[in-house]
Amino acid sequence: MITLEDVKKNPEVQELVIGAQKQLNALGYTEHSVRHVSIVSNRAGKILETLGYDEHRVELAKIAGYLHDIGNGINRVDHAHTGAILAYNILKDMGMDVKDRTEIMSAIGNHDEQTGTAVSDISAALILADKSDVHRDRVVNKNLTKFEIHDRVNYAVTNADLIINNEEKKIILDLTIDNKICPVLDYFEIFMDRTMMSKYAAKYLKVWFELVINDTKLL
Repeated sequence: MITLEDVKKNPEVQELVIGAQKQLNALGYTEHSVRHVSIVSNRAGKILETLGYDEHRVELAKIAGYLHDIGNGINRVDHAHTGAILAYNILKDMGMDVKDRTEIMSAIGNHDEQTGTAVSDISAALILADKSDVHRDRVVNKNLTKFEIHDRVNYAVTNADLIINNEEKKIILDLTIDNKICPVLDYFEIFMDRTMMSKYAAKYLKVWFELVINDTKLL
């Protein structure tokens, strides 16, 4: 079986991750580089592992998480779809089984809130992992006077924990937001679609999604 470590070592994958971030830097977007994809990969795998899925599904979720944003190297628009095709072909060249690479393709192709939804356990785990990575470390522009709302909201989040509780069948996104930088309302202004997508993804996995901000349960 092709593993996450095999994928990380692939020169084509490495260049696509670098190229994706290069384009997003030019557009002024938040960080989508090795840091982000590594967090998403780890969280996607952890979700399925904690919920009792087998090692094979867990590994596929990790690979999907690592590859999910490579489409940004083509264009931010439709990056989920182009990234899915890129990933499919790379994994095919690496010798991955057609069923496995199709699962990963489908998950990547459905991770964006504008066009996708949870269509499998891997897809649901990827969505929850991706949408939970809100943090000031993702802000590339460090000039507070030039922050737009995405920069401001991400920079205001000083801590973001994704808690998977299999006993209570809950996945909790626990955020700490510095209200001096932005009000909590600003978070919902830009993340409501992502929050609802996470809710439906959790439902696919037969667990509840809860959002806690500054120790207050909001969802």
